[in-house]
Amino acid sequence: MNIGSRWVRRRVAARSTRRLALLAPLAVLAACSSSLKVGPDAIAGLQPDGTVEMRQVQVAYIGSAGGGYGTLYYKGHAYPFNVGGAGIGGIGASTIDAHGDVYKMRSVADFAGTYAQGRYGAVAGDRSVGDLWLQNDNGVIMHLKAKRVGLMLSLGGDAVIITMK
Repeated sequence: MNIGSRWVRRRVAARSTRRLALLAPLAVLAACSSSLKVGPDAIAGLQPDGTVEMRQVQVAYIGSAGGGYGTLYYKGHAYPFNVGGAGIGGIGASTIDAHGDVYKMRSVADFAGTYAQGRYGAVAGDRSVGDLWLQNDNGVIMHLKAKRVGLMLSLGGDAVIITMK
């Protein structure tokens, strides 16, 4: 192998990596903005089908990433799950303890999947404000109240993947 062909392969690989790094957040934002149709109007008049508690760590600098775990409470049973995701919007790092209601869930099988999440909030130390609205491809909606600890300003969208344990 000559040095010229190695240089060309490295340049092509570097360009592909840069393109992927630039396009991935745009794809997440597009997915979140087009499929997220939640808010108070989406659940008006509905009774919650279950409740959820989640704990997540989130880090953001324009793009964001996070992971954690939680428990779904549905029809008298507790179902543990894992949370992971990536998105756009925000700066800082925080832990999130969230709890709230789950709507439009016909069975536990509807709960797992990829959720689009709209978020806003701010945290400085242990003082925080913010709501989380999530909706998956099965139409399940979660409205969560979040308690954050850290230093973060958050405004944007995420793709959140929930898998049952």
